[in-house]
Amino acid sequence: MGVGYTDFMKNSGVSTLALALQAIHAACDDAGISFKQLDGVATHRVGDSVQGAVVLNALGMVDPKFYVDQFGGGSASHTVVGQAAMAVATGVADYVVCWRAINARSEYRMGGTGRPPPDVVEFQYQTPYGYATPPQQFASMASAYMAKYGATREDFGRVAIRQRDNASRNERAMMRTPITMDDYLSSRWIVEPLCLFDCCLETDAAIAVVVTSAERARDLKHTPVLVSGAAWGGGHTLYSNHREDLTTSAAAAMSKRLYAMAGAGPEDIDVGCIYDAFTPLVLVQLEDYGFCAKGEAGAFVAEGTFPFNPHGGHLSAGYVHGINHIAEAVEQLRGNAGARQVAGAEVALSTGQSGYVAGSSSALILRKGEQS
Repeated sequence: MGVGYTDFMKNSGVSTLALALQAIHAACDDAGISFKQLDGVATHRVGDSVQGAVVLNALGMVDPKFYVDQFGGGSASHTVVGQAAMAVATGVADYVVCWRAINARSEYRMGGTGRPPPDVVEFQYQTPYGYATPPQQFASMASAYMAKYGATREDFGRVAIRQRDNASRNERAMMRTPITMDDYLSSRWIVEPLCLFDCCLETDAAIAVVVTSAERARDLKHTPVLVSGAAWGGGHTLYSNHREDLTTSAAAAMSKRLYAMAGAGPEDIDVGCIYDAFTPLVLVQLEDYGFCAKGEAGAFVAEGTFPFNPHGGHLSAGYVHGINHIAEAVEQLRGNAGARQVAGAEVALSTGQSGYVAGSSSALILRKGEQS
């Protein structure tokens, strides 16, 4: 895989098309290919970014062999890479670029006003009460988790503090100044029980990932990173599908398919890039992907033995709707993550949003390959 980044910014000053093209060209350069070799594209968006068709036209692609422009946020982030892997594995395309481009701070703020509500049936029951933003929605899950398992704000805080410490070693990260538990506990409320440091950043940025076959990848610039397992689907919304327990995510069921495809288990994972729009999501996923028992993630994080989100994640590095976790996993497995490198990393789990709100989820298990 080749990976490409723009800077992480509060105001990019350019369109999402420009961001996408910058990241795509950077990913091609990283892979050691020309953008003219691309014959497939895949992206996801929620009405907040340039259409995939516009991007492929800007790249001069007349007849793409593979094309995905999927509606969805972080839940779909790993889906597009899994679909690209299927395309190259089956010979549909040779080089597929996957990207996410957003001006999520300067232009399209999640849950912001001044635009039509999402086209989901439950929203008609939320908007009269002003229940419309992601922090409000995930605060429901956080409250349920605290009530059922006795989790504390300190349990959430340790996630935020640890990821900020990780971000201090990431030159791309937007927030690199370490924080203490006192800083965390004294930060302002966003929606109880979520405070400022429980919530991800709003970021203008783009990231792209080039996917090709294992055979081709062996002859490119970097150590190949192989898609060992890919799963998507499942999920539930916060309001329907008859799911009564908000403390268990769709990952609990989907992870079984993912591990079976990869021929691996949680004990084989060297580094985790865990979707972290909000701190309690990390705790729930650590449990649902099998790293610890239900209700024990707070203690598991406190032990500090499992490396997760070495880049700082969405909480401190930047929020690019999931694809930055894939890019980080790739760099970790290639061994070129610099000061934040996890020693000996050969197998990585990277997850998308675990199914709350959107009704779907996705994840990848990646392995370090070998060059020719």
